[in-house]
Amino acid sequence: MHNPGSVTPERFPAQEYFADGAQFIAGRLTKGTSGHTHAVVDPATGEDVYTYELAGTDDVDAAVAAARAAFPGWSGATPGERSDALHRFAAVLAERADDFARAESLQCGKPLKLTREFDIPGTIDNTAFFAGAARHLQGQSAGEYSGDHTSYVRREPIGVVGSIAPWNYPLQMAAWKILPAIAAGNTIVLKPAELTPLTSLMFAQAATEAGIPDGVINIITGAGKVAGEHLVGHPDVAMTSFTGSTAVGKRVAEIATATVKRIHLELGGKAPFVVFDDADLEAAVNGAVAGSLINTGQDCTAATRAYVQRPLYEAFVEKTAALMESVRVGDPFAPGTDLGPLISHVQRDRVAAFVDRARGYARVVTGGEAPQGDLKNGAYYRPTLVADAAQDSEIVQSELFGPVLVVLPFDSDDEGIALANDTPYGLAASAWSRDVYRANRATREIKAGCVWINDHIPIISEMPHGGYKASGFGKDMSAYSFEEYTQIKHVMFDNTAVARKDWHRTIFGDR
Repeated sequence: MHNPGSVTPERFPAQEYFADGAQFIAGRLTKGTSGHTHAVVDPATGEDVYTYELAGTDDVDAAVAAARAAFPGWSGATPGERSDALHRFAAVLAERADDFARAESLQCGKPLKLTREFDIPGTIDNTAFFAGAARHLQGQSAGEYSGDHTSYVRREPIGVVGSIAPWNYPLQMAAWKILPAIAAGNTIVLKPAELTPLTSLMFAQAATEAGIPDGVINIITGAGKVAGEHLVGHPDVAMTSFTGSTAVGKRVAEIATATVKRIHLELGGKAPFVVFDDADLEAAVNGAVAGSLINTGQDCTAATRAYVQRPLYEAFVEKTAALMESVRVGDPFAPGTDLGPLISHVQRDRVAAFVDRARGYARVVTGGEAPQGDLKNGAYYRPTLVADAAQDSEIVQSELFGPVLVVLPFDSDDEGIALANDTPYGLAASAWSRDVYRANRATREIKAGCVWINDHIPIISEMPHGGYKASGFGKDMSAYSFEEYTQIKHVMFDNTAVARKDWHRTIFGDR
């Protein structure tokens, strides 16, 4: 069911990719069988752009069966064969880059310059990286560790992976789930968020065009309570990988542990941004605005809590507010737009409610409102700076997922690092200093899966992404992700050819 509304071909050039439904099973698109429909909404206009039938449990079963059937062939392929397929996949993605960029901007509200310069190139690079990494699934070198035996380690695929991706980076998160899983020889069923399925479906279709066999990658687009929970609990799914909120992650873990699945969780964040008094103030201000507003703040690693040492505090607040006020909010497809809408009016209103409650205990320096005029129908919210909140306040401790930065002062280095660690989360952080010893201390003592020094946000395919504490466990990207998607098997050969081993005497007989 396709309802294009008033969306133009220029805004949504890839409409034809979804004509046959929003489920991709065994290499072809089908319609969901739940009996319920869902609309993809352009958050910049509030208009429906694609309406589709949601997946039911039967669709999940069919997708898992397709992945299970494809597993022997794909897991039995040589590393070189899987690598070649992924190289072809990267080439297809590059050919369709602009279609992907426009579809991602349409369903998410991301400025087109962000999807063209960050989301799509990053995904193509991830694909190329895992094309190479597929050839390097190595175990420990063989050796005679007992003296009488040769031991070595095999790294083997787990089986069918059932993954759930979020709506904030639909294409990148789909790639982060799919690529290491299939590079390691697994097959996968991915459930994207119902709000943003378009680029995940395009990704799977591109994989098929590149020659990746039917059933290796399957996409199920359905409600979390129905399709998501059925996928996580499915007895033929050997592992689940989830990215999303900590609250939902706990539910995923509860369901997965009932069938003793391996679990990989990348959950919420509340990244601290620690500015010491010797920092380059201009660099820190630019970094804070970029790091807090990327993707309209809908990023688990976005800078959300700026701790600024007292001598720089007032100047930092003043300069950050001024730079935020220069950010251009507008249509994601307009060339001059810096900041698009949030994903939905529900999310916009949630963020606004946090800021409105904070007015009772903190100072809203700039922003704190939805723009009107030409933007009134979209889910827009102005870049917002909040100062002077207490460390234990809601706006400091809770994940907002919007274009809001909270700034607090600190005095000693000890206090700054302690405040940075004082939330349940530990996904990412940054520290700003010209002093190598100060910076190095911050990297050691801040409890987060990634700590940047004098920057905030950049990620690369070669390095792992994942958190501490309530931000979850396990890694996306990099060769470290293979720790999630492979089984380790110890193989041990006797070298003596002796029928009765010396150790047998512990069970029967004497020496």
